[in-house]
Amino acid sequence: MIPYINVPFDYAAKALGASTDEVKMIGLFLGSYPLAAVLKRLPDNKPWIKNVFNICVTIFFLVGLFDLWGGLAVVVFDAAGTYAIAKYVKGPYMPWIGFVFLMGHMSVSHVYRQMAESPSSVDITGAQMVMVMKLSAFCWNVWDGKQKTADLTDEQKDRMLTDLPNLLDFAGFVAFFPSFMVGPAFDFVDYHRWLNTTMFDLPPGTDPMKAPPTRKKRRIPRSARPAMWKMAQGLVWLAAFLQCSGYFNEKVVLGDRFKTMNLAWRIFHLHMLSLVTRMKYYAVWSLTDGACTLSGLGYKGLDPKTGKPNWDRLINIKPAGVEFAQNTHAYLGNWNLNTNHWLRNYMYLRVTPKGKKPGFRASMATFVTSAFWHGFYPGYYLTFVLASFVQNVAKNSRRLIRPFFLSPDGKPLPRKRYYDIATWLITQLTFSFVTAPFIVLSIHDSMLVWSRVYFYCPLGVALCSAFLASPGKAWLAKKVKERTASAGATKPKLGRADSTESLQGTTLGVPSEPGKEFDEVVDEIMAEVKARRGSRAGPEGAELRKRVEHSLHQKADEVKMQ
Repeated sequence: MIPYINVPFDYAAKALGASTDEVKMIGLFLGSYPLAAVLKRLPDNKPWIKNVFNICVTIFFLVGLFDLWGGLAVVVFDAAGTYAIAKYVKGPYMPWIGFVFLMGHMSVSHVYRQMAESPSSVDITGAQMVMVMKLSAFCWNVWDGKQKTADLTDEQKDRMLTDLPNLLDFAGFVAFFPSFMVGPAFDFVDYHRWLNTTMFDLPPGTDPMKAPPTRKKRRIPRSARPAMWKMAQGLVWLAAFLQCSGYFNEKVVLGDRFKTMNLAWRIFHLHMLSLVTRMKYYAVWSLTDGACTLSGLGYKGLDPKTGKPNWDRLINIKPAGVEFAQNTHAYLGNWNLNTNHWLRNYMYLRVTPKGKKPGFRASMATFVTSAFWHGFYPGYYLTFVLASFVQNVAKNSRRLIRPFFLSPDGKPLPRKRYYDIATWLITQLTFSFVTAPFIVLSIHDSMLVWSRVYFYCPLGVALCSAFLASPGKAWLAKKVKERTASAGATKPKLGRADSTESLQGTTLGVPSEPGKEFDEVVDEIMAEVKARRGSRAGPEGAELRKRVEHSLHQKADEVKMQ
């Protein structure tokens, strides 16, 4: 650590009532802006200088600012190990070996952080979580480059690497400082296209006169204004967090005074705890997105509607999408977008055999990956499990209720505004309850907070699930079908929205329909049993399904008793 570097941060920490490391992190985010401006101005025809600059700045952050010599060793170890695996391991297991190597090492860091019990201090775990996404994706990109293009999706073709990059380019990719500590993550091809400036080529057929303005001979378009706008948004969220965190925090909901409040006031405090916690993430990810934009890496091409540059390539959060979400998919789908992208493209779709639709295995693998990636605090798992049942109820309820607020041909009726308000309120209060364990972390504290608001979310889920298992569901479905039939269609024209299957497998690994996925695992086991049995006699059809379901339930009961 640079001598006396802590002095101004100690002073600011006392004034703000925060820890020194937290203030340092804010200083790191803000300091990334002038450094990103320098990075952008380095010669385009000398990419090695940009790589060296990235590496030097990241080393300064780790060692000069936070004294994380061990963290630097972790970064070098993970990066070197991944590069060696991608280069020397042959065969289809290479990406999985890289994934297990990275996840295993990160899990050790999670355990050490959990044992340290110092949430306000900065360690390498956050940066390592970002590296797991970047480096595991790198292994898959290298693997895709060795496959026949006919066997790849358009996304995989765009991301594939036919040649292993040189070590300096790879090191610059790993050490890209504007997003190193907390993300956003991105694939190597994005970094390489930024490095050689092909990212800024105009689409074929575009009028050169419509090219975004640049300075002098630089190819990177001017990005100061959008970057400053994102920085301003981040600072506003940060100021709101600092102002509100003293009034709405975990100490309040765990304290004795919370018990004396009426139920409505307690639910309000629980919701504000969730909102204020989100403010911190809005601030951090807006600030890092702005620094990436200023460097040029956030460039996403020209907006087809306005013809102006789009700087949302690395956007990681959509606060309005979360805060005004009216359903679970929209809420989760607008949160931590790059993690959703990573889980979908490098887990959910990768465990699915070619030619088949993703099923139970894909959903479960994604769920487990997301849970382990976050860490091992019990509260995380309470949140994930409850969120999966919330998704199941919300998805089925929406299909049965929403059509009654639309005309038979799918157009909104005047009364739909009340449906929108109700679903927004229910979604927000539901996730305030669901995410409480993610904040308080322990099972004891999670149950204490939940009990003080009378477990309103699990009770609501249980009641809705009971209704969905009753004849009432069939009656509502019949009414929906009758409304649809009156319009001469087979189903309501509800349109495509964030709540639809377009986000399947992307919402942080949370299963959307546990019941359906149980049926899928039964089907997969039945298929496996039949394949192994061959021509030998045995139970078939309903009898085989009954035996498989009985075995699964029996095994689950044995696990619970252990």
